[in-house]
Amino acid sequence: MRSFPHDLARAQREWSATYRQLAEHPGRTELRRRLHRLSAQVFFHPHWQQARPRPAEWWELRDQASGRPDR
Repeated sequence: MRSFPHDLARAQREWSATYRQLAEHPGRTELRRRLHRLSAQVFFHPHWQQARPRPAEWWELRDQASGRPDR
């Protein structure tokens, strides 16, 4: 399993938590704004500067950030 920078994994954890909160409370503007900001942090993180991530790398980041075991 690849190792991701701590700030990237943290942003992904926060993104997932915010997404769950938004699912429970749809229409909350502050949650939508936070999700948008976190999406930009994750997508444009310097870790991806050399090449855009493949779908498998996104899943690996999500798994690592959530603490779930490898698939």
